[in-house]
Parts: sequence; structure tokens; C-alpha cells
Amino acid sequence: MKKIIFNTLLLVMLATAVQAQDKFFTKTGKISFFSSTPMEDIEAHNKTTTSVIDTKTGKMEFAVLMKAFQFEKALMEEHFNENYVESGKFPKASFSGAIVNIGDVDFKKDGTYKVTVKGNLTLHGVTKAVEAPGTIVVKNGAVNATSTFNVAPEDYKIAIPNLVREKIAKQIKVTVDMNYEPLKS
Repeated sequence: MKKIIFNTLLLVMLATAVQAQDKFFTKTGKISFFSSTPMEDIEAHNKTTTSVIDTKTGKMEFAVLMKAFQFEKALMEEHFNENYVESGKFPKASFSGAIVNIGDVDFKKDGTYKVTVKGNLTLHGVTKAVEAPGTIVVKNGAVNATSTFNVAPEDYKIAIPNLVREKIAKQIKVTVDMNYEPLKS
């Protein structure tokens, strides 16, 4: 009887461990953006993005606090938070979607895999459908996901005053870089 209980517990533990490997997460993901115009380049980095990915379904979720973006100049950071993204009113941006070609990625085998991600990006209180190319690198059980895509501030009702309109690009380049770890239950 003890052997049956022990074997049952062992199977449950193994099943849980295998299931946990189906989900990866990070609390230290990086999202950067870059605006380039003839008048000025603006760059900001956020290293506290939370994200989870389900390797079976391809579902992905991201959440990023807007006030966590760091700029080279404090005044740019202040204007970004107070005047543009209004981070007091809209404290976070989020993405909810999926890797559409998840079947092309073997999370148990080292390799570099090209993917396409589709979902909804919510920024400044506005949600828009987005699609972006990405790359997933699996190496020694670790998962890294990267993507670069453009966002137009006007699509998210982010008003740019005429006085500085020429200093901010119409399309902002967004770079995502996530180093995932297995989600432990």
C-alpha cells in the first residue's frame, strides 16, 4: 500500500514538473523604444516588464509600467509620463495574444525559431490589434524571445503638441527582449 501511495505521489510530482515546463515567465523583461527625427533622437528603456508564455498554446501576456521607462534626460522622462502617455491616468501598457505558428517551435530542442505574434496591444487606454515578427531562441532549456515593431502614437490617441511635433517620429520603433524562466508552481 505504501508503495502504491509513493508511486502515485511520484507520478503527480512528475506530471506537475512537466506541466510547469509548459509555461515560462519573466519579471525582468526589457522593452525599449526609439524615436528618430532630424531634430532629435529619443530613447527609453524599461527592464521590469512582466511576461508569461504558454509553450503548448502559444498564448503570451505582457504588462509594463509606463513610469518604469528610463530616459537619458530627466525632462524627457517627465514629459513622457505627464504630457504624452499620462502614466498617472494610464499606468501600464499590456499585450495579450499568441504565437500563431507555435507548432514551428520546439521548446525541448536548442534552436532559433522565427515566429509571428498576433494580439491586442493596449496603450494609453486604447486597444489595437497588432501583428509582429519575432524570434525565439531555445538554448539549454532557457527561452529568449525578441521582436521589433513600430507603433504610431496617434493610433493610441497620444497627442504630440505642435511645438515638439518635429522632434518625435510618427512611427516609434519598439524592441522587446524577454529572457524567460520555467514557471514554478
